[in-house]
Amino acid sequence: MPHSHHSHSGQFCRHAKDNLEDVILEAIRQGFQSFGLSEHAPRWRLEDLFPEEADLCPSDLLSTYEDFLKTALILRSKYDSQISLLVSLETDYITPLDSEKLTSFLAEHTEIDYIVGSVHHVNGVSIDFDRPTWLRAVKLAKEGRIGKTMNPGPPPTLELGDPADPELMTTYTPDLLSVQPFFEAYFDAQYNLIVTHQPEVLGHIDLCSLWIPNISLMQQERVWRKVIRNVKAVIAYGGLFEANAAAIRKGWETSYPSRDILQLIHELGGRVCLSDDSHGVSYVGLNYLAMRDYLKDMGLERTWYLIPSSRRQIGDYKVGERGRVAARPLDKWYDHPFWAKLEDAQRRK
Repeated sequence: MPHSHHSHSGQFCRHAKDNLEDVILEAIRQGFQSFGLSEHAPRWRLEDLFPEEADLCPSDLLSTYEDFLKTALILRSKYDSQISLLVSLETDYITPLDSEKLTSFLAEHTEIDYIVGSVHHVNGVSIDFDRPTWLRAVKLAKEGRIGKTMNPGPPPTLELGDPADPELMTTYTPDLLSVQPFFEAYFDAQYNLIVTHQPEVLGHIDLCSLWIPNISLMQQERVWRKVIRNVKAVIAYGGLFEANAAAIRKGWETSYPSRDILQLIHELGGRVCLSDDSHGVSYVGLNYLAMRDYLKDMGLERTWYLIPSSRRQIGDYKVGERGRVAARPLDKWYDHPFWAKLEDAQRRK
């Protein structure tokens, strides 16, 4: 069962491309049998908007997601005979306000099948927008300060004083001691998200390492304890850990999670699912073959995918308390004909 649990389209996300229907058609063309439509949750404060959203306000983001929800449900019905489409929401945890709003939003929109639980900010600052912004988040965490994301206004480096601060230079790589408060803040935010909302899919668990992919979190005892805590918390309610191929197009040799964390998940009996985190037609299934090889090399003989609870069978498993989806195992997943078709398509390019 070829599947992905995490995707975006330019129709409803300004840093993505293409219409949602075109993304779905590409997934069908490639042979995906299950595909999650997981647009970003609204952000609720003006200071959390990105530069490409300079002409918007938080109420616009709310309207955008609600438009996505309506469109996704229509397209799910339209293509039901060709692909299983699940409708999702990718969260964030910037401040406690995001958690409060998410609780009420999910109560109002019970048609949302599942949550991709992601953290993209630390101490109020985006960590995957670009390296300079990530460095700012690292420095603010070290100083115990709260910043802003990337909203229009004064250059964000002014929060820290001299824009020529060596710790904000793109060539600067913080040492383990300097980056530890940042990692701790990230995994604490992730833990709050996990225990409060029980996301059915935990998104890119180690996104915090995006700009320093060779670092081993195991080298930092306090950080590693938090990683173990988070992994065990997800396992406790049956959640899935996303293997996310987007890390490869962003410069990693592997998908998320990195080897240390993936090995931990595997050893503790965690359930791993696949995601392309596509942001347009050209990203659907991108680097899936490389991710397959990585996961197989790490010893993953079984992956999992979500199904609607209405299609639950013997052998499927409960995921969290919402009850709209169940998890289904797939053994020897790398032997599915989908992979041979994907290899053939890439040879023809």
